[in-house]
Parts: sequence; C-alpha cells; structure tokens
Amino acid sequence: MAESRGLADLTEDDLREIFEAADYVADEDLVTTVRLALGMGKPLLVEGEPGAGKTELGKVLAEGFDTDLVRLQCYEGLAAEHALYEWNYTKQLLEIQSRDGEGVAESVFSEDYLFERPLLRALRHGGGTPPVLLIDEIDRADEEFEAFLLEVLSDFQVTIPEYGTVTADQPPIVVITSNRTRGLSDALKRRCLYRYVEPPTFEEELEIVRRKVPGLDAAVAAEVCAIVQQLREESFLKHPGVAETLDWARAVAMLRADGDDSEITPAEIERTVSALLKEAEDFQRVDTDLLDGLVDAAREAREAAEIDA
Repeated sequence: MAESRGLADLTEDDLREIFEAADYVADEDLVTTVRLALGMGKPLLVEGEPGAGKTELGKVLAEGFDTDLVRLQCYEGLAAEHALYEWNYTKQLLEIQSRDGEGVAESVFSEDYLFERPLLRALRHGGGTPPVLLIDEIDRADEEFEAFLLEVLSDFQVTIPEYGTVTADQPPIVVITSNRTRGLSDALKRRCLYRYVEPPTFEEELEIVRRKVPGLDAAVAAEVCAIVQQLREESFLKHPGVAETLDWARAVAMLRADGDDSEITPAEIERTVSALLKEAEDFQRVDTDLLDGLVDAAREAREAAEIDA
C-alpha cells in the first residue's frame, strides 16, 4: 500500500493492516496519531513506561513501508558529532602524509573521508519511501543535545563547515521515544505530535501474548497476563512492561511439556519471576502472601477464559 501512493494518502485502515501483519497491537488513538503524523509530516513523540512497545512502533513502520530503519540510540553525554557525522581522521592524516601536505587541504574533506552517523544517514537517504528515523530514549540525552536536535528537525538540513549544507530530498519519518526519566522541552514537544502509551489492559496484553507466543495454551496465557497485571499494582521499583510479559510467557512455554495446560503454580512463578522483575528489592518482596494472591488472580482469569472458550 505504501508503494502505491504517498504516505500522506495512507488511511487508518492501511495502518491497521501494517500493524496486523506485524502482530503489533495498537489502539485506535495510536493509529490515528500515527496517521496524522504521517499526513502532516511531523515527528511523532511517543512516551510511556519501558517495555510498552515504543521502539517496536518504529521498527514496525519501517517494515510495513519496506524502507530503512535508521536508529539513533540516545545516552547520557551523546554529542552532536556522534549523532551526525565524523571525519575519518586517520585516513585524512595518511593522505596528507602521502602528499607531504601539498594540495590536500580541501580534498581530505570530501565524501571519501566522511563517516555518516544516524542523523546524516537519514537526511541523505536515497529515493523511494523515506527512511524511518528512530530517535530512541531521547530523555537519556542531555538538554544540549535536545536543543541541537531541534535545529535538525526544523528544516531537515545540517551544515558541515568543511563540506557544505546537506538537505533531505524528502524528510524522514521521525519517531522519537521517551521513558520519561526527565521532562522534555516545550520546544521539542511543539514540533511533534504527541502520544502517551498507557500500560495495556488485560485484554490488550492477552492479545499481544496470543500473537507473539502462539505456542502457549490460551488458558495459561490468560493466567500469565493476570499475574503481570496484578504485579503492576504492587509498589515495586520497576514494574514489568509488555516486553517482560512476553519474556515470561516464552519462559513458561519453554519449561512446559508440549500441550501442558495445567494451572500456574507458586513454585513455577518463583522459578521464572526473573523474567519479570529486574530489581533486587522487588525480588525480596515476592513472599508467600504475594504468590498466593498472584495464583488467585491467575485462577480467576483461567476460569473466565474457559467460559469464553
């Protein structure tokens, strides 16, 4: 569909087909927001808890549009040159030495000596469908880098002093994610369409598990999701996200014999809870009372699933 017409002409049904093909469960609000971002040519800023599927969204769009995914993973201390470009100083030095420094002042600042980093790669992408530029975890970068990013997103062009100005023939599809470890500037938010990804409901998470872990019995899948939903109600330092739910579902399926649809036991939870909890303090809170409560929630979900079946 993306090949037959421009991104601005895509409908929400087109996007649903893309998400469906990738087994990506997206609610109607997210589908609408993505559609508007594509149609208006604006970056999409997606915030939410870790493991909520924000990064996966960029990957799914790149796959659905059959285009390149250019990913910039942000981190503390990320500098503009590491995100944009660098010169191959070793190659430049060797070239200068081979010519005794004569007549090479300009030639060593040419295409042959330029290292593309993600932002420049996205701007210089060739024809066809523009790439998806995934700027992942922008909240991990500092405010100085965020300010630099504003300049790039404003005109989709950058100036390399020794090389010249690079302008995108067609702006990339920009998806920016944030785990909300710090607040982002109003200036960045104004340039984007914004969507906060809520933790999934039981029904949404169950649908995700059914799609991503098809080998797990349906009743057991319901138990898995009920237990995770219950854990999110606890005062843990770090609650499990959807990514952890899928890891745990795969662990449960892996440790069970084929076709084993028996109820999840407290012992089974204890043996595999490392797929869900990532903090020592949270592990220490998994006691008998909590396990009993988790099993009760699982039993209710199983009974409801069996009734529906």
